[in-house]
Amino acid sequence: MNDKRSVIVTGLLYFYKNKNMQRIKILLLAIGSCFFIAANLSAQVKSKTKTKTTARQAAKAPEDGIRQYWFVMLRKGENRTHDSATAAKIQAGHMANIASLYNAGKLKVAGPFGDDGDWRGIFVFDCATKEEVEKLLVTDPAISAGRLAYDIHPWWTAPTGSFKPGIPKKLY
Repeated sequence: MNDKRSVIVTGLLYFYKNKNMQRIKILLLAIGSCFFIAANLSAQVKSKTKTKTTARQAAKAPEDGIRQYWFVMLRKGENRTHDSATAAKIQAGHMANIASLYNAGKLKVAGPFGDDGDWRGIFVFDCATKEEVEKLLVTDPAISAGRLAYDIHPWWTAPTGSFKPGIPKKLY
């Protein structure tokens, strides 16, 4: 961009010094000024666009058209020493809690992993705040009994399919 400006300025100076070309000097000076102004405005617009993108990234805001949900990684908890009857009762309460949260429109995705690793499953919540998610998590018998622990992360996706806002049709 600077090379183009140098060529324009050099050309304008040449014509300005030549006394026989007064009209051309004025015309070229006007055209050169227009190019110079347009180039500077373009640079300013690009600078503002970069500033907006940087600010958006700093705020960790997503692209337009998608919204925030809460991804919860369920891990093995510290207390997994329950007898089989107690563990089955806790699991039944865990499943009932999942159905209740789903029917309330708060839980969009829930499911276990297929191996026996430390990661036990996932939840995706549609809640306004992390604190709301934490309040809902402690209603889960498997979490309150210590069989499951969790990590919460903000997560964004398009609000379509399973992620449509609001209360879904009852499945249970």
